[in-house]
Amino acid sequence: MKNLLMCAFAMFLFWSCQGQNKQVKTETTMPKLTIYQFKVEDLSGKEFDFASLKGKKIMIVNTASKCGLTPQYKELEALYKEYASKGFVIVGFPANNFAGQEPGTNEEIAAFCQLNYGVTFPMMDKVSVKGDDMCAVYQFLTQKSKNGLQDSQVEWNFQKYLLNEKGELEKVISPRTLPNDPEVLNWIKG
Repeated sequence: MKNLLMCAFAMFLFWSCQGQNKQVKTETTMPKLTIYQFKVEDLSGKEFDFASLKGKKIMIVNTASKCGLTPQYKELEALYKEYASKGFVIVGFPANNFAGQEPGTNEEIAAFCQLNYGVTFPMMDKVSVKGDDMCAVYQFLTQKSKNGLQDSQVEWNFQKYLLNEKGELEKVISPRTLPNDPEVLNWIKG
């Protein structure tokens, strides 16, 4: 009887370990997704391929023209001008998800950004950054199962997502944190 119990226990351990090994293999072989898989349209309707940004640090920010945080365009443009030649790019996504603060068409948004802030960093087609109609780029940015870092929710206009030179999400920065905040500057320079 004692031998039978020991044999059953040994078989239990063997089968338990087999199941754990399979689970570990599945988790470690899952490919990590990057921003480079996405192609979107810019404000003028031209295709923008994120793969063209390989090797650069990227800040993705959802923007709005009629928000209390809209003056951040000024700091974003200054940051872009200072660090673009050093492998840094900002990509803006206008969105009307918060209190209707981006009601304009793509043409109106482009004119507003140029006229008021001289924006030269890439600005994409107006999208949704939350809800059932959330665009694929923001699904990637906000879902740990897709970005490999963390789940997040876009809190308001001008939330910043920082991606490393490999296209992987590294940080999520609050909308109220200015683009020239030391946390952001240290990340760009690091």
